[in-house]
Amino acid sequence: MDLGLKGLKAVLAGASKGIGRATAEVLAAEGCDIAICARGQESLDAAVNSLRGKGGKAFGASVDMSDAAAYAAWVNRAAEQLGGVDIFIPFASAGGGAASEETWRKAFEVDLLATFRGIQAALPHVEKSSAGSIVCISSTAALEDFFGPQPYNAIKAAVINYASALSQQLAPKNIRVNTVSPGPIWVTGGSWDMIKTHMTPLYEQTVKAVPMGRLGEDAEVARAIAFVASPACRFMTGANLVIDGGVTKRVQY
Repeated sequence: MDLGLKGLKAVLAGASKGIGRATAEVLAAEGCDIAICARGQESLDAAVNSLRGKGGKAFGASVDMSDAAAYAAWVNRAAEQLGGVDIFIPFASAGGGAASEETWRKAFEVDLLATFRGIQAALPHVEKSSAGSIVCISSTAALEDFFGPQPYNAIKAAVINYASALSQQLAPKNIRVNTVSPGPIWVTGGSWDMIKTHMTPLYEQTVKAVPMGRLGEDAEVARAIAFVASPACRFMTGANLVIDGGVTKRVQY
């Protein structure tokens, strides 16, 4: 199936590793020109070199997404480098952790406020696109109890709510806004890799709780994100797509 992505311009924030990097790779392979940002220069350079190997344009910049001015400036610079923005996806996350004022503040700043800031900066460019699409990244931790009351869980639920309301506001402008909520996903060097090494019983318990009997792969989520972002999915907006191997037990409606 042709997703209609060839020639589109995609800006991905926080996308040098994990699901963000995998999504950039899928979009580049489908013919998108890509701009990504992240804080770590080494992983950023490796990602950009790989993306350029797919044949399209790729740009990268080291950006602290908690710096509002620098983040907005990068989004505008990325739009200039690419010649526009059709797709915007913010991936940055502070991750989980026990509740404290510090972890609440960090989760709000990185997972929610950086999503809002990036979208606000990208919107003037996305409004000029005939295939405007914004994809927010949440988690199944937002949907059911997951390791107790954590800032990560609550803030990721706020991301879903924000994206849903934004989709209603932007639909008349032909801009789609959707959310993708992965379950436990294996990323080499990522959180579940560390949990497997240092908290093996918890890792094994989690795998056992997944009806499919394994964790997901970053590429599996990336392909779903690419579809949701693509013109092939142009009548979907306001949706929250769960990709979790069946680990959440709620009825999905």
